[in-house]
Amino acid sequence: MISYVKGRLSAVEEDRIIVEAGPVGLAVHVPLSLLDELPRVGEEILVHTYFQVREDAMTLYGFLHKQDRDMFRQLLGVSGIGPKAALGILSAMKPDALRLAILAGDVKAISKAPGVGSKTAQRLILDLKDKMPLEASLYALGESAPGGEALPAAGLDEARKEAVEALVALGYTQGEAAGAVRRVESREDMTAEDVLKASLKYLTFL
Repeated sequence: MISYVKGRLSAVEEDRIIVEAGPVGLAVHVPLSLLDELPRVGEEILVHTYFQVREDAMTLYGFLHKQDRDMFRQLLGVSGIGPKAALGILSAMKPDALRLAILAGDVKAISKAPGVGSKTAQRLILDLKDKMPLEASLYALGESAPGGEALPAAGLDEARKEAVEALVALGYTQGEAAGAVRRVESREDMTAEDVLKASLKYLTFL
């Protein structure tokens, strides 16, 4: 398996990049959402890759971050989603936005990806909601808040983490817990108990 490719970025094409690794130019298919993060042509790049081997083709898919490649692999584990569809989803949504949509059960956002209908989006959420690691859930929560405002980081992050863990201990799934905590209108002075109480009020009305 080719875990990563490191070399000079030789070209950027419509849905792939060419990485010059020694005397070889490797074509690596990438999601459109990462094109604005690429270095300039001619500069060095390291791409974390997924290597697919089929009878009629060998294809490299690439990502700038390991966790994004992991997200791609998780998508491939969902029935009905192949590499092309998975790449389309990650082209329509950045991986962190996709994680947040999965945790929030946002079928509408995910089904906007090309070739993904509402049934596939529902199956994706059902299969992956409880597989999102707590750290990824909290990272996504920290990126977005009601009204689109960024949430403060330090003490509040710890309070949210404790609240999610408490809700899971009470029997809620990690996805339900993270989704409820996300809906809390947070303040920097909130304790874990404050976040937990507010989250439980939301969950009681589900």
